[in-house]
Amino acid sequence: MSLRQVSTENAPKAIGPYSQAIVANGFVYTAGQIPFDPKTMDIVGTEIQAQTEQALKNLRAVVEAAGSSFEKVVKTTVFLKDMNDFAKMNEIYAKAFGANEFPPARSAVEVARLPRDVLVEIECVALVQ
Repeated sequence: MSLRQVSTENAPKAIGPYSQAIVANGFVYTAGQIPFDPKTMDIVGTEIQAQTEQALKNLRAVVEAAGSSFEKVVKTTVFLKDMNDFAKMNEIYAKAFGANEFPPARSAVEVARLPRDVLVEIECVALVQ
């Protein structure tokens, strides 16, 4: 088994002992992406829609840096600070994945707290071919 670390300047840099993503056995496993501007490391937006858009933008950058695309995502996990934000998050999420021939499997959970008290964090697994 070979492992390859993924790193891109187009997504927030890892600020701890982890990688933006790891490619292993034909899949890329991403770290959770939150709504940081990768240039300033500031939180983007105060509402769930803007934060979801930025988290997905960061996620796309990591997936593409791994040599994959959103069309090859097989599983996502969405962490929400408040499950009442699900419908608004889902509208933005659908724009990113709704046109896929096979939209990815997804789990969405409410959590007690996210880094920097953001409203959403999203991670995924995608094919790399």
